[in-house]
Formats: sequence, structure tokens, C-alpha cells
Amino acid sequence: MQKIAVLYDASQAVLSTFDLDEVLRQILLIARDYFKLENVAILLYDPKAQQLSMRSHLGGDTRRRIIKLGEGMIGHAAKAKRPIHAGDVRKEPRYIQGSPTTRSELAIPLMVRDQVVGVLDCQSDQENFFDSDTIDLLTLFSTQASMSLQNAHLYSLEQRRTAQLEAINVIAKQTTAVLELKELLLKTCALVRQSFGVDHVAILLREENDLIMRAQEGRLTPLKHEEERIPLGVGIVGQAMASGRTVVANDVSTVPAYLPLFAETRSKVCLPLVSFGQPLGVMTLDSAALDSFDPEDTRALESVADICATGVQNAYYVERVRQLAYIDGLTGIFNRRFFELRIGEELERARRYNGSLAVVMVDIDHFKRLNDEFGHLLGDEVLRQVSSVFSQQLRKVDVVCRYGGEEFALLLPQTTMEQALGVADKLRREVAGWQFPGVPRPVTISAGTAAFPLHGTSRDEVVKAADGALYAAKQAGRNCVRSAGEVALAATP
Repeated sequence: MQKIAVLYDASQAVLSTFDLDEVLRQILLIARDYFKLENVAILLYDPKAQQLSMRSHLGGDTRRRIIKLGEGMIGHAAKAKRPIHAGDVRKEPRYIQGSPTTRSELAIPLMVRDQVVGVLDCQSDQENFFDSDTIDLLTLFSTQASMSLQNAHLYSLEQRRTAQLEAINVIAKQTTAVLELKELLLKTCALVRQSFGVDHVAILLREENDLIMRAQEGRLTPLKHEEERIPLGVGIVGQAMASGRTVVANDVSTVPAYLPLFAETRSKVCLPLVSFGQPLGVMTLDSAALDSFDPEDTRALESVADICATGVQNAYYVERVRQLAYIDGLTGIFNRRFFELRIGEELERARRYNGSLAVVMVDIDHFKRLNDEFGHLLGDEVLRQVSSVFSQQLRKVDVVCRYGGEEFALLLPQTTMEQALGVADKLRREVAGWQFPGVPRPVTISAGTAAFPLHGTSRDEVVKAADGALYAAKQAGRNCVRSAGEVALAATP
């Protein structure tokens, strides 16, 4: 009856809390004090690694912290799923020496249903300390200990899920109202890293047949700079994008054709960003430690990825709506409003990085006469085709705008005066040789060029210089290009 009372008291103690560390402490204290043990330890089992790790112990324990399944008395007890006892460890070949005073050992598997969750290891400095009654009582106690460990584990999972739901709610609230794409991506990276405690978060968005890193936040060393292109299908990032499914790699060194984005990454999760069935990109979470990502967390992370994808889709939509306000309805190119917006941005960028910027003002020669002679419908078609010629011949970074009527304005970043003259003359030749349907004679253009900082440091100065050069080109007989430098030189007495 005394033993039953001991067992009852012990069971009540270990089942009185859901905190894992407190549960472990109670188990060890009861095992030590009720059963008069010198050394007692709990090792928790990792089924993926098939090893037991020392989680907590009392006494002068100097044993190895990691024991493989089937190794030593502890590993053998876990593998066999039954208690293993040695009355004299000096005669037990499976014994792994720990404390030099240990003479007898009892390893009892901690089981939940038919699954091993750990091992309770008991040691005494007396030979044959564990008689059959003590072994039975400790085995019964280990059943209660297993239940308390499982309850603590479930409670911990519930707490973790609650924290994750709160994090998802915070991320949703703080990103829903963000409609500017870059701000949205940076905010999402920062919130995800903070909420899920990872080392680095990055977002890559799809552009044509590539993924481009658009935002990142963390402490790892980037191996790819932002805006660098990664072909679709490359690495686990491309795998997640192509399959539309989450990819978890808890040891990236084992992944074939792994493409590193950060130098210290040991484990990684790639989450596809999909909105209305359309793949938009990939969110990556990186850790400098192995086995950092629990597959059970993927559902919460996928919810975050869905929130991010919706935000990206909304930002794209807002950007399209915003661009419509800057698009010329007739030609489909940018309008003067957009020119005024971009020239300020490009001038500021050129100042900051000591760069250059060229402005080209273009006018279709005798356009009024063309309208009078062939009608406004044909005149409109000429405007559209001239716009198309400009768009085809210029770089993606260049900006083509309809400035008003038959006049166009071009912004050429990182372009010198000499290069701008070459570009303008190339456009002049292309238009002069273009076959405009319904127009029996050639259509030509005149152009004037100016550059920052050579011909001015403000918007008004540079545009005025390019306008003056355009006027000079018309005065010179049209179908030609003039620079602001030539105009200034001609005006010099």
C-alpha cells in the first residue's frame, strides 16, 4: 500500500503542470527522492534522426548527450520498447560509462501508445539496486511520466498554434492596407522574420521566365543581389514555383542542385505565392541551423504566403490603375504627367550617384499639314506608329512620353550627350525610312538633345535646353538633330 501511495503522489505531481521543463523537473525529482537514486536522466527521442538527446538530469551525470537508437542500454531500451536492467554495469557490454560511481542501471522507455517518446534512465552506486518490485514501480511511474510529457507536448503545440494565429492576424492587419509593392514586400519580410523567429526572409517575384529577389530581411549574408535574375525551375526556389507546393529542406547540403541565396543557410523553406491560380513568386525562410523547420508549421506559413500573394496582387492592380493615369490614350505610351514625375526621380538619381541623364525633345515635321492633307484619323495613326518606333528602338530603362500634340519627350538615364545624339539620329533615320500606310510621302522628325549636368541641373534648365535645341533643328530645315551645346556655341559672339 505504501508503494501505491508513492505512485499516486508521484502521478499527481507530474500531471499537475503542462510546462515541459517543469514536467521534466518533477519526474526527475520524484525518481530521485522517492526511489533514492544517485543519478537520473531523461532523454527525448527524435524519430527523424533516430537518436535520443539528453534533455534533463539530476546527479553527477557525465554521459554522452546524444545516443543513437539501439546504442547502449538506453538506445537498446528505446529500440526494444521495454526496460533494460543491469545489476552490475561492469558485466554489461551495452553499458556506456557515465558517472564512475555507477554500479547498476535501469533504462525504461517512455511510451505513448506504441510510440517511444524518450527514455527514463536511472542509476545507482549500489550493485543489484533495482529489484523486481522497484522495476515494476518505476515502469508504472514511467507510464504516468509519458502521459505528462505527451500532455506538455500537446499544450506546447497548442500554445505555438495560438502564437502563430496571432502572428498571422498581425501580418494580415499590417499588410492589407499597404498598396505600394516595395513597402509591402519589405514589411512582410520584417513581420515574418519577427513572428516566426527565423534568420532570414526573402521574397522573389516572377518576371517573364525568371525569379527576381525584390525584398529581404535578416542577418545572413546574401549571395545574390536584389534584382538579380534566377531562371525558373532552378534550385528548390524554382521547384516550389514550378510545383506550386511548399518545399522544406532541413539540410540543404542533401538537396541536389541546391542554389544558395545566403551563405550561412543550413535549412530552408520555400513557399509559393499564388493568387487566383496565378503563380506570382516565392517566399523563402532561411536558418543557419539544421532541422529548424517543423513540417507541422507549414500550414501557418502557407497562410502567411497566401496573405502576401493577395497583397502583391492588390499592389499590382493598384499599380496598373495608377499607370492608366499616366498613359496617353491615343498612343499607349506615357503622357506628360508621367514625364514630369519621372524626370524629377531620374535627376535625383543622377545627382546621388554622379550619373548622367539625357533629355530628347522630338517633333513630327509639318504634322499640321499632314492632318490637313490626309485627315485626323490618318494623323492619329502616324502618331501611334511613331510612338511604336520609339518604343522598339529604345532600352527598357528609357522613358518615352507624348509631351503634347505631335511632340514627344524622351528620358535616357545613364546617357551622355554624345550617346544621346546618336540615339536621336537613329530614331530620325528609322522614322524617315518607315512606310506609313496611307501616307504617300516620307514622314520625318526633328529632335533636340540636352544632358544633365552639362546643360543644367534642374528640370526647367535641362528641358529648356532640349527645347532650344529642337527649335534650332527646325530652323535648320527639319529632319535633323541638334544639341544644346551646338545652340550655345552658335549663340556665342
